[in-house]
Amino acid sequence: MGDITELKSSSEHSALLPDITVKASDTFGIDCDWDIPAFSQAGAHMPPIDPSYHFDQETTLAILAGFAHNRRVMIQGYHGTGKSTHIEQVAARLNWPCIRINLDSHVSRIDLIGKDTITLEDGKQVTAWQDGLLTWALQNPCALIFDEYDAGRPDVMFVIQRILEQEGKLTLLDQNKVIAPNPAFRLFATANTIGLGDATGLYHGTHQLNQGQMDRWNIVATLNYLPEAQELEIMLKKFPDIASDPARQNEVASMIKMADLTRQGFIHGDISTLMSPRTVISWIENMQIFGNRETAFILSFMNKCDEAERPIIAEYYQRCFDIELPDSALGA
Repeated sequence: MGDITELKSSSEHSALLPDITVKASDTFGIDCDWDIPAFSQAGAHMPPIDPSYHFDQETTLAILAGFAHNRRVMIQGYHGTGKSTHIEQVAARLNWPCIRINLDSHVSRIDLIGKDTITLEDGKQVTAWQDGLLTWALQNPCALIFDEYDAGRPDVMFVIQRILEQEGKLTLLDQNKVIAPNPAFRLFATANTIGLGDATGLYHGTHQLNQGQMDRWNIVATLNYLPEAQELEIMLKKFPDIASDPARQNEVASMIKMADLTRQGFIHGDISTLMSPRTVISWIENMQIFGNRETAFILSFMNKCDEAERPIIAEYYQRCFDIELPDSALGA
């Protein structure tokens, strides 16, 4: 195979390192006195800051450990709990470039590693190497998030396994090169299961993960849905016009209670579809569009549900609003 060349991060990349620190308690509003490395200026690939975002104490600590101590962090939990968003919002406040890759079934080894491409140079066709997303991110100051980590293809997962060690290097066999990670490269992942596969049938396409690979993740945090009071606080920050109207504020509180009933029903096996905070936001937005709460609910959530389960959901709705949904909403 010839000599193998080890590529260090280029001087251009190495110069782009965290140059300040911020207090975790001041920046994220959590009970923690850590000093977290950060960038003084925002660059490319920066997630926008959501000023209304609520930082969960335990999950934020796990993510901050990833940034401050270069730990590999996985966050697992139900859909819509804000796993990826949580990492992005931490990165945004640290001015840390952040990229998300959804590991669906179409993401291949070539997409991550790279490939030879044919380009024109001085009027002649030449073969040039084009870095894949993983190869590029590894050489840059970047927080890389693998979304839907438990849905990745086995051949792709073994590529990722090489870099799960703290100073894990990536070997490019096609190029006879070994790439060392940039000192500011960080790796995160989100998953709906914890690598044990899906026993509920809710997350089709997820797989059992190699336990040797799971063992390489230094920190695994669980992010659950927020208590009703905290979720209401977030909604009122996101929709400030509602916060100034007590009647609408009570209405949103009942909407969150409705969402919580679906989550409890899902946990107890009564229904197979639940309302995430993302669904509640869509419900509020659609209510503003259509001017009717019931219509917005049907379009935002009810039509996604199994017809056999709709009477149960209609019962939840009646308990929260003392109103019966029309028969047409039940599929009757």
